[in-house]
Amino acid sequence: MAGTPTVEDLSQEIAQQSALLNDLRKQQADASTVEEVKKKLGELKRTLGQLTGGAKESGKKKERILLKTAKGTRDYGPGEMHCREHIERIVKDCFTTFGGSCLDTPVFERKEILAGKYGEDAKLIFDLKDQGGEELALRYDHTVPLARYLAMNGAVSAQAKLWQLGKVYRRDNPVMSKGRMREFTQADFDIAGQWDTMIPDAEIISLVCTILSKLEVGDFTIKLNHRKILDGIFEVCGVPADKIRPISSAVDKLDKLPWEEVKKEMTFEKGLDPAVADRIGEYVKHEGGSSLLEQLRADSALMSNASAKLGIEEMGILFTFLTAYGIVDKISFDMSLARGLDYYTGIIYEAIVEASAPPGFNSANAFASSSSQPSTSNAVPPLAQQKEEKKKKAKKPTEDGEEEEIDESTVGVGSIAAGGRYDNLVGLFTSAAAGEGKKAANLPCVGVSIGLDRVFAIVWPKWVERGMRSKDTMAYVMAAGDGLLTERVRLVQELRAAGIKTDFLFKNKPKLPAQFAAGERDEAPFAIILGGDELKQGLVTVKEQKWEFVNGEKTKVQSADQGRKIQRSELIGWIKSSPVYQGWSTGKLI
Repeated sequence: MAGTPTVEDLSQEIAQQSALLNDLRKQQADASTVEEVKKKLGELKRTLGQLTGGAKESGKKKERILLKTAKGTRDYGPGEMHCREHIERIVKDCFTTFGGSCLDTPVFERKEILAGKYGEDAKLIFDLKDQGGEELALRYDHTVPLARYLAMNGAVSAQAKLWQLGKVYRRDNPVMSKGRMREFTQADFDIAGQWDTMIPDAEIISLVCTILSKLEVGDFTIKLNHRKILDGIFEVCGVPADKIRPISSAVDKLDKLPWEEVKKEMTFEKGLDPAVADRIGEYVKHEGGSSLLEQLRADSALMSNASAKLGIEEMGILFTFLTAYGIVDKISFDMSLARGLDYYTGIIYEAIVEASAPPGFNSANAFASSSSQPSTSNAVPPLAQQKEEKKKKAKKPTEDGEEEEIDESTVGVGSIAAGGRYDNLVGLFTSAAAGEGKKAANLPCVGVSIGLDRVFAIVWPKWVERGMRSKDTMAYVMAAGDGLLTERVRLVQELRAAGIKTDFLFKNKPKLPAQFAAGERDEAPFAIILGGDELKQGLVTVKEQKWEFVNGEKTKVQSADQGRKIQRSELIGWIKSSPVYQGWSTGKLI
């Protein structure tokens, strides 16, 4: 029997395996080969970790650990969390206002539940395996777990509005400053059941407009398209059936790449005829409002396609409802919007803001160069050029086998909310559970996912500029003179019982300046001061605290005001009637 490998043997083998992995990546080797080598490298590193861990336990010198979060994750401090909680409160309030009920699903699922639902993005799923060997994966979104829940609980005839808010995971290359991470928070709202055409779809789009307006993300646009229109366009243009989803995924990149780059992906990467790609380009360059529908209706070739005709009819109904909701001015009917996920079957949409696109990229100019050089537009680059371009695109691996971080100056925030109709996903699960040949019920659904980390990336700088607070503390109870600890505690309890967030300094006999300093750190707007003589008269002193920006710095407004005497019995009513408290309680956080 082979002996246990030594640390030196394993270190040498890891170095060889790492070099092999880097070589395979440079050579653009087959993905399965790269994955196999990567898997072996991971196993070797785990074995080495177990050996060195055991060595440490046996008395060897402890090595220093690297204090950092895992790639694509981050911590949020108290100030940032206060902002995030504000965002979540607004989202949840809108969800319940629109009649939603809350749902929570596990953060990991059986791998077979997630498999085959995400098209080209399936490679971003985080795989897990429990100690019993069960194949698991971290959830990629909330939509597939929701569909599994509905199928599992027999809710195939239900009519429901359900919302979820929680973390999801994608093994993507992160750009932390833009809210693009491997662990991030999504808030989903879905409407399930058989309803009249386009009514729930319009309701979802109205919900998104309401939330984004309340969050003050700035000007935003809801881009709309319909999978049936898009699929009809592909069929009319001559895209083979087996290439429709891959070509759709390529078209979806027109919000960040010029047409020539997208066309190149369609042709030499995905094997589409260049002439077919050009025909697609003539369609997907269009965007507008309901007038674009008339242009499509006048296209006899498109209207002769059953899929496209149905999609155009449904979009017409949708625009009627969006006008009734009063949000049609926020809508852009964008023919290039495709959404890469496989489960969408009807209307698709995404919300964008100014920061969504890569810096310097204007989607309106994406087709600008396509007409300037017609002689080369149909030419597929020669093989040598293709290899060279792929080599340029390949991300340089670091020493530990991970890919280099993406340059954040070349990346936008992306869409901050997106979704669509997925009529077959629940039926996919009920059918798989029923077994081959057995009839299974289906449940149409439509929904939206809001990327809260991307929203935070937009809202947080504004939050800082406006000098927003990082705590909810409204009152800070202090004592002048003898400490008066028991009296302070009693008043704090009274205020807390009345719903006023209150704090005090955990010292028996603190000096007054130290108490003021503590209250100022919390930016508590009311300093409540107890004194021996005032207590005998049933009085307290209340001093209002204010802050302002001076040369870009937030500083406390200095005042000679010594505060005002208020009857102890009237204190709670006085605080609650103040403009500061009322403004705060309505969520303005000023």
